[in-house]
Amino acid sequence: MLAAEVSAQNSTNSPYSRYGYGEIANRSFGAGRSMGGIGIGLRSSKQINPLNPASYSCMDSLTFLFDFGATGQYSWYTDGVNKQSDINGNVEYMAMQFPIHRKIAVSIGMLPFSHVGYKYGESKVSNGLTYVETFEGSGGLNQLYGGVSIDVWKKRLSVGANLNYIFGTVTHSSTSTFSSENSTYILSSKAFKVGKAYLDYGVQYVHLLSKTSSLTFGATFAPKTNLSARTYEAVQSTVIQTDTVRGLKYEIPTTYGLGVSYEKTDKLIIAADYQYQGWGSVKFSDKGGLFQDRSKVAIGGEYIPNLYSQPYLNRLRYRIGGSYANSYMLSNGNGYKELSATIGAGFPMSDGRSYINVSFEYVKVKPEVYNMVSESYLKMTLSYTFNEYWFFKKKF
Repeated sequence: MLAAEVSAQNSTNSPYSRYGYGEIANRSFGAGRSMGGIGIGLRSSKQINPLNPASYSCMDSLTFLFDFGATGQYSWYTDGVNKQSDINGNVEYMAMQFPIHRKIAVSIGMLPFSHVGYKYGESKVSNGLTYVETFEGSGGLNQLYGGVSIDVWKKRLSVGANLNYIFGTVTHSSTSTFSSENSTYILSSKAFKVGKAYLDYGVQYVHLLSKTSSLTFGATFAPKTNLSARTYEAVQSTVIQTDTVRGLKYEIPTTYGLGVSYEKTDKLIIAADYQYQGWGSVKFSDKGGLFQDRSKVAIGGEYIPNLYSQPYLNRLRYRIGGSYANSYMLSNGNGYKELSATIGAGFPMSDGRSYINVSFEYVKVKPEVYNMVSESYLKMTLSYTFNEYWFFKKKF
């Protein structure tokens, strides 16, 4: 029911979302997001973690999880001379997870894949005529997934897979408006619409250090996928000319991920992730060489002072993290670096099982050359993780 609303909202105003599929979304949910976006090596029965489908089977056979998150974002931009700020917000994701066997669990959900939203322009002079050229874009891609995880060996080795369906429409347009007695304009727009299913895989292994502490190692893989796409082009001056093109290649890259986490039960989590995406070999609208390979490193942790004490503040889950990544997109052959710092907390509800998660993320987009736009934003994510006993037969 919310799919149309999610697609209609604008989650970014970044001029870099003009390139490729736009700004790639964060796939981690509330708890992992406040720990720098980690999740590949994270194995927790308290939260849904689509970053590694092998994690689903860590839940017990009497638990049902539902997670819903929304974001608000304040962004500011500068090119060294001009400045601009914007406020955005959106429903970010929703998912559920439940067991179907004591060794098998499934998860179903929807989350964004990319965001597109920008509008900028300038005045120009050509052959004595003054005109304003404006560039505008909107839309993005969404991802619907259904995943299954199997406990292969004693809750220590698990494997999983997600069947994903990626869909959505991205529209880019440029308008040239001439200043004259009879004002004329030329509008050019291009949109592509995709819909394609693909798989991604995960594995996790838990090494026990003691009765209360363990190390978890995780790995993920997603193959390169050719998206089924249609491209719509239109040019309008005095006459509208339209064209629809099929068969152009739009691909998403091969992705590898490695992660590790240390956990002391109900006390401490420390985790780190590395992800590599082969964007450099991807074709976009049948063209290659438009992108560069992307790497991301994330680290984070969670600390609980005393889960079983009376003071409420002692039972909070305090979280902190950070990440570093390079952009997959290129603007005139140049990209940018992205650095982030996160902080947040999980607030336990009266049942002691459900949580309200709050995270704050500061991101700095640092371009490789001085005349590109520098971007910073502060994002707040608010999510509710509903955790309840299901499948429980009461006896009297």
